[in-house]
Amino acid sequence: MAPSTNFLTHQPTVIEYDDREYIFEGFSLFSHCKLDNIPPCKVVRFNIEYSIIFMEEPMPENFSVKGLDLFGDFLFFEILELYDFELVSKVGGCRFFHFMPRFARQLPSNGKEILSMHHVIQHLLQMSRPVVEAKDLNYWLECNQLTWERYAEELKGMIVTCPGKKPSSVRVDQVDREVEQKPDDTKDIKDKYPTIVHFGLRPAQLSYAGNKDYQNLFKSYLKMNHLLANKPKVSLQDRQKLAEKEKKLQRMRLQGHMTREVTAEICCKDMLMTGIGSDVCQHAMMLPVLVNHIRYFNCLYNIDDIIGYKFKDRVLLKHAMTHPSYRLTYGMNPDHVRNSLYNCGIRQPDYGDKKKQVERSRKKGINTLIKIMSEMATPEELSSHIHHYERLEFLGDAVVEFVTSTHLYYLFPHLEEGGLATYRQAIVQNQHLAVLAKKLELERFLLYAHGPDLCRSSDLKHALANCLEALMGALYLEGGIPVVRRIFCELLFDLEKLRRIWMQHPKHPLQLEFPQGDRHMIQYSNILQMLQKFEESTGIKFKHIRLLARAFTQRTMSYTNLTRGHNQRMEFLGDTVLQLITSSYLYKHFPNHHEGHLSLLRSSLVNNKTQATVASDLGMSAYIIDAKNRTLEDGGPLPTKLLADLLEAFVGAMYVDQGIEAVTVFCKVCFFPRLKDFIYSQHWNDAKSQLQQCCLTLRTEGKEPDVPQYKVISQHGPTNNRVYNVAVYFRDKRLGTGCASNTQDAQMEAAKDALHNYNFPQLHHQRMVVERKYKQDGKSKERDYHRRIRDKN
Repeated sequence: MAPSTNFLTHQPTVIEYDDREYIFEGFSLFSHCKLDNIPPCKVVRFNIEYSIIFMEEPMPENFSVKGLDLFGDFLFFEILELYDFELVSKVGGCRFFHFMPRFARQLPSNGKEILSMHHVIQHLLQMSRPVVEAKDLNYWLECNQLTWERYAEELKGMIVTCPGKKPSSVRVDQVDREVEQKPDDTKDIKDKYPTIVHFGLRPAQLSYAGNKDYQNLFKSYLKMNHLLANKPKVSLQDRQKLAEKEKKLQRMRLQGHMTREVTAEICCKDMLMTGIGSDVCQHAMMLPVLVNHIRYFNCLYNIDDIIGYKFKDRVLLKHAMTHPSYRLTYGMNPDHVRNSLYNCGIRQPDYGDKKKQVERSRKKGINTLIKIMSEMATPEELSSHIHHYERLEFLGDAVVEFVTSTHLYYLFPHLEEGGLATYRQAIVQNQHLAVLAKKLELERFLLYAHGPDLCRSSDLKHALANCLEALMGALYLEGGIPVVRRIFCELLFDLEKLRRIWMQHPKHPLQLEFPQGDRHMIQYSNILQMLQKFEESTGIKFKHIRLLARAFTQRTMSYTNLTRGHNQRMEFLGDTVLQLITSSYLYKHFPNHHEGHLSLLRSSLVNNKTQATVASDLGMSAYIIDAKNRTLEDGGPLPTKLLADLLEAFVGAMYVDQGIEAVTVFCKVCFFPRLKDFIYSQHWNDAKSQLQQCCLTLRTEGKEPDVPQYKVISQHGPTNNRVYNVAVYFRDKRLGTGCASNTQDAQMEAAKDALHNYNFPQLHHQRMVVERKYKQDGKSKERDYHRRIRDKN
């Protein structure tokens, strides 16, 4: 286990045998199934992420299975009271796992001797005696202080038990006796026994942290603190109000019935020593987590059998099956484990930085959004610290849409874009995906927290649909598109005939006419000769150049034998190809981004404006084939939507002609380098959203937040070419104006004008976060450069 924090103690449990000391170092696990392909178990406890790695050792000879089971019953049920920790199947038989405590001593030449189970149980039997026996009571009450302190020190850290009590066992932190000047025979015998003192913790739900009044006050304090940070001028009255709330919070924390620390005083009459210390219990509380981990990964092999594909990366499969609500912290009923951990675990564990753990899982809040969205792409593909299915669902959604769109595109060569989109929607909608997930029995493997989130059947079906998309994303990462195609086909259709039709679809009609290519037609067509210049300027050469011609053919163009149609269907295909390639790149190179953050980046990368910019950079407007069967060499600026559709159609044609690898290279050259500028300039956040975020930070406490209001102040021009003038107001003050051919674009221009004219504190903060981050990165790179120069010299 790494790290060893909170598991290596200064006072470990020691068994003396044959004048030698055997020190407790952990547990050996005996399993009825092989653990070769079980990945390391990662669990967060005490705000520290622990990794448990499996290491195979030769089978020891100094134990019996019955002895292990007796020890397990004593530790897990008599001491720790983990009654939900089930190790036997419902049909009976041997336990799935057996645990052997390792009491070891070092031998010369780096050897190690493990104490036999017989002697461990013998030690427990010898130690099972009253803390203070009745016949020795007077002796312990009258002995000198030094003798008493020695005995109390021996008991310190040991687990004592009183069978039948609830809880039955506690850790001894201190033992006090009452020293009487004169014997008092009238005193009850029970009052004469020494007192065991246990310093425990009250569950968070029963302390101030779970108190509704405290929670509401704390939220109000945080909200006011945030508002004052964005206020241009903070008054003395506001500061005093914030200080009063802080003092009130402090008073609530210190109230006796709300403090987490609890001191329990227990009479030691009827209390028995166990001979084991808190370190044994500390290790034992990890075993339910470990057992849960092993059993789950073993059951995942059933998914391999169902889908007909064996995952190499088992952790990836687990992530695809993990709902965001799920947390692997205790492996079973958390209340039982927490109580046993507080009662019998080590007294003062070392805690890690909670802020790091919260930052990893936190995705709400404007500051979190700005911080995460300021991160650039990593040079290499990195694994993510986000261990649930949301990121895989983001990728899988694009994968399922791509597989469905491409098959429909080829199977229905004469169906227009609207029909293809309707068919695709019927296949990829959540309601249908939930039905497919049921066919895979994913509800049996889905990991989620038991709470109100998935109680309704509609919510569970939605989670199953997301889980199926995540599974397809995981299959794509491991096996590529061919594996996803096969498995998705088998899910869609039960009949072999239908599967064969879906998988063995024909090629594009233009490819079927000339299977070896149609470049021989260039000499007979002015359009193809013109497009040959486009190929030379971009370096992209088509085998079937008529596909390229079709990509440039507008819908207004009548049917010709050259292109056999217009580019609408190719737009449909190109859009889904771009979605897949972009989603795959973002998933692999932005490991700290959650699903929502990845969606924002993807929207900024493949929106109409970016696509139109790429189309303009490639000079596509000069090659458009219009309704009069001629090219528009220089017809002035073209609408953004037209250029964006043109680029999507070009991508679709490239995919049909050369495959997805060629389109991936195209995106790496023309799209992905733009991400750096988008992130630095915060282009991922549109102007209206940015203005609303800035206005919300200026809200007044206790009042409804004010939001910007947009009003059309004028419009002019004919109905087919009208221009709208829109103004944006905040608290009845005009912040900016904008003009455009439709109200939505005019509102966006007005928001941009407002952000430019008005000095919002939040906007300044956002810019400073990005500038500070990359200024520091630049300094660190400069230091690394000078360090390398010094090393060379």
